[in-house]
Amino acid sequence: MSAATSSRRSSAREARVAETLRGAMPPLSRFWPGAASAFVSEGSAVALLAVSAWLIVRASEQPPVMMISVAVVGVRAFALFRAAFRYTDRLAGHDAALRQLATTRTALVRRLIPLAPDGLSRTRRGSVFGALVDDIDELQNLPLRVVQPLVASAAVAVGAVLLVAFVHWPAALTLLGCLLVAGVAAALSGWVAGARAERAIAPLRARLADALLDHLGSLDVLVAFGAAEASRDRVRAADAALRRAVVRRAGAQAGSAAIVSLVAGAASVAAVMVAAPSVAGLGGPGFAIVVLVPMAVFEVFATVPLAAASWRQVRAGAERITDALPASLPRGLVHETVAPTGIGPALGDGLVLRGVTATWPGATLPSLNQIDLAVRPGERVLIVGSSGAGKTTLAHVLVRFLDAEGSYTIGGTSVASLAGDDVRLTVGLCEQHPMLFDETIRQNLLFARDTASDADLEAALERVGLGLWLRARGGLSARVGERGALISGGQAQRISLARALLRGFPVLVVDEPTAGVDPEASDALLTDMLSAVGPDQAVVLISHVAVPDGLVDRVVRLDAGRVHG
Repeated sequence: MSAATSSRRSSAREARVAETLRGAMPPLSRFWPGAASAFVSEGSAVALLAVSAWLIVRASEQPPVMMISVAVVGVRAFALFRAAFRYTDRLAGHDAALRQLATTRTALVRRLIPLAPDGLSRTRRGSVFGALVDDIDELQNLPLRVVQPLVASAAVAVGAVLLVAFVHWPAALTLLGCLLVAGVAAALSGWVAGARAERAIAPLRARLADALLDHLGSLDVLVAFGAAEASRDRVRAADAALRRAVVRRAGAQAGSAAIVSLVAGAASVAAVMVAAPSVAGLGGPGFAIVVLVPMAVFEVFATVPLAAASWRQVRAGAERITDALPASLPRGLVHETVAPTGIGPALGDGLVLRGVTATWPGATLPSLNQIDLAVRPGERVLIVGSSGAGKTTLAHVLVRFLDAEGSYTIGGTSVASLAGDDVRLTVGLCEQHPMLFDETIRQNLLFARDTASDADLEAALERVGLGLWLRARGGLSARVGERGALISGGQAQRISLARALLRGFPVLVVDEPTAGVDPEASDALLTDMLSAVGPDQAVVLISHVAVPDGLVDRVVRLDAGRVHG
């Protein structure tokens, strides 16, 4: 790769990271109430200490009460302001950040949808889960713990320096210098000590998530082959590595806070040394303000190194989100050009494919090569072929998970002019490994048609041969387990088909329904599935096993991505 190409890619990545960060910031109309409240709250804390110092020293001089009454009212007012505006700061700031967080997460999911399912085949689940959960949650800290504290602290620091300058300008210059030294030193030390740990945390978190998912998802196989302890060791190792990185990051944050504390003490000592020669001209109250205000300012300024640490975390999270999503859709996926209408195309004279070629994302050779296929309404077509012949590729082309070159029409309408969601209202897919949620049978069916009654659900299960099984399980409230762990593969396929029947797809693509089913039960499953489909529904059945006679109208053989016979 040339240096120019590498530079362009780096610039493009930086632009995408910046776009992600901009998307995490709430609009100004929502952000400014929290920022203004934070400024008033922190400014009130500094003003409270300044007025209190002046009042205590001035009162010791026993002046008339009228001369200190304004200061007494000021102490009470600033104490109330500090508490009240701290509450509105938290309320307004968190409301704006959490609202924007929901918008950001929704936007990320929308960017992931075109990639699913075929564009995510090379992505580790832990990385995607981390981007969707931890990294997006980290983005809420940009307005809450980075921008808002920095804006408020900077404004309060400037105001405090001006206040001290009004009393004694050499002390103000000393305070300004100490603030600059503290900010630069804390930020640099935190960056040097914490940047490496921060960069390591996300990959280690994804590694731990992957190890846990692999262990829990394959626990039965691991136990059967005596590999469970080795898998647990991988989980422990990933957890220990992540814990060490988090501890290093926390140590860097603590070191930055310690630097600010040291400089804060130095600022107070420096204020005494600078103001001491002029104490006679300043008077006791003025001297108290010059010496004590730096303490309050540095209490507010302590949020700056924390903001720097939060910025590193937010920036790293934005980079991981950017890396989890490709800059553009991989070749082979559908590039949507129209918005879905919610209306599937009319089936008309059926599905027609002419000269269709399709390639999986990341592959160099096509899985389908110049195939012709027509499926008429009500027709049962069996697609057979060896492993790798292109059967699943054809299924994903038919439901528009994969894009294809050539002509593919539904009822005479080219699918290129339709949204993928609309195509899938007409052409439905029963996958080889159906997705079942860790919920009841009822809930696993209802999302196909949420207006269906229990009677409708039971009728659909009866049509696919699960009536007796349903009653034996205790009805629709029985749970199926994670991805159907509590039921057999054949029962999962039948539930998937019942779901498709409830949806009423004019064309149903069934991909390897007998995978994972006992050979003696496969004939019964295929018979029940094809008998349950209505006479007007077309079926494209993909199967590696023979189908009982009389269930299909014709057989199409795929070999090396081409139709034979």
